[in-house]
Amino acid sequence: MAELISREKFLKVYANLPVPIRDEVVYIDDNQKPISWNVCYLEVVNNTDLGQKILKRLEELNII
Repeated sequence: MAELISREKFLKVYANLPVPIRDEVVYIDDNQKPISWNVCYLEVVNNTDLGQKILKRLEELNII
């Protein structure tokens, strides 16, 4: 249930971002690779393991 709430919060924040901001880095993965809002969106929508990590970290940082 918490996963669904995090996902909904992410989608709401993403939808309200200006389009140019969506290309900016919002997450750095375990391999030190930068990930933009757009890539995060794809990972979250496709419900991947990386998407779950992203949601958890963005919630910890109070971004969502």
